Amino acid sequence: MKKVLIFLAVLSVISAHSVFAAEQDSVPPSKWKQYWRFTGVVGLKISQVQLVNWVAGGNSTFAGIASANLTLNYKRQRIAWDTNLNTDFGAFYSSDFTSYRWRKGNDNINFGTTFGYEISPETKKSRWYAAANGTFKSQYTRGYEFPSDGTRVKISNWLSPSYTELSVGINWKWDKLVNLYASPFAGLITSCTDSVLRVSYGVPVDKTAFASLGMAFGAGVMYDGVKNLLILTNLQLFTPYTDPGQKFGHFNVDWNFMISYQFLKVLSVSLTTNLRYYPKVLFPEEPYKRVQFQEIFGLGVAYSF
Repeated sequence: MKKVLIFLAVLSVISAHSVFAAEQDSVPPSKWKQYWRFTGVVGLKISQVQLVNWVAGGNSTFAGIASANLTLNYKRQRIAWDTNLNTDFGAFYSSDFTSYRWRKGNDNINFGTTFGYEISPETKKSRWYAAANGTFKSQYTRGYEFPSDGTRVKISNWLSPSYTELSVGINWKWDKLVNLYASPFAGLITSCTDSVLRVSYGVPVDKTAFASLGMAFGAGVMYDGVKNLLILTNLQLFTPYTDPGQKFGHFNVDWNFMISYQFLKVLSVSLTTNLRYYPKVLFPEEPYKRVQFQEIFGLGVAYSF
């Protein structure tokens, strides 16, 4: 299985590089800006409360979140290449905690890239592509749960887990707004370098990674038709053909949504949600399989472009 996934990755990279290199040689340097489009939101949100002899009560707190949602698009003739990075990291402090007062708030790496070659007659808005797709999902640092007894339990780490998906399929685009993708031949590598956590993520205890072959679907929308308003959403689905720990038709689900509005040039209000469901991710108590959800709403300094 690993040989198949490696061959698929190498074939995708070689094909993309060959076609892209041929296109690149024919593009004058002064015209590159006609084919590239770079959009996104980079932001920082901070809140702080300090209390000293405050008779009304309360707790001293601090919270900070740094985030980036970046999209890079290339389009020239029959070549289309779309890349997205959605990442954030946050930490918070509270004097209310009796132990481990500094804790991680949110931690997310979500990277995806799709290279396509147009196979349908060009129309004004709708186009079909033969495409190769790759995604990577993980987190930066260790994550913990904090039971009421004052201890902490490690539940994640760098590359524990991480999910790398490679696939080839068909991609449909509509007017730079809607993007749909389907692949009957997709490989998913689930890695867990931390041996303590492997059982929780469906990785054999004697291996650092597990590979499976299946089918994948994707859908994305990017809207920036209103000045200073940006809406991004992306849905990814994967189900394996053969996997002892997951039946065919039981999908891994990743759905990310972000809406951001910028005002006064540097201030931004944004809402971000992340929903995940992985049937092989097991929690220590019933129900063992659960929907994961994260929501972040804030006002802070941001730069949209």
